[in-house]
Amino acid sequence: QVQLVESGGGLVQAGGSLRLSCAASGGTFSRNAMGWFRQGPGKERAFVAAITWSGASTYAASVKGRFTISRDNAKNTVFLQMNSLKPEDAAVYYCARGRTLGLSADRSQYDYWGQGTQVTVSS
Repeated sequence: QVQLVESGGGLVQAGGSLRLSCAASGGTFSRNAMGWFRQGPGKERAFVAAITWSGASTYAASVKGRFTISRDNAKNTVFLQMNSLKPEDAAVYYCARGRTLGLSADRSQYDYWGQGTQVTVSS
């Protein structure tokens, strides 16, 4: 059974940094794109970043230049380095496995999801 487990969330001051990790198990991941999404209180789950097996990536405009997605295929792990955090970045962050090789910001293109990790940013 496919499992995705996020970690690394927490409380940080505005301007600070956090590094999220997503450990995948129970299935194939090395050939799938992987993505990060986030959901703030009262908001829909929104795309943050995605990465292909080969390392190509794409970002939401709101995080571009501040967040960096990466992956270690040998360890089935995906990372999200978040710098210059803002209060509006506060949310539950989810990682997800893409259905295909390609990059997508569309939630429907992801088939497995983790439970999420909370990120809180104080102003």
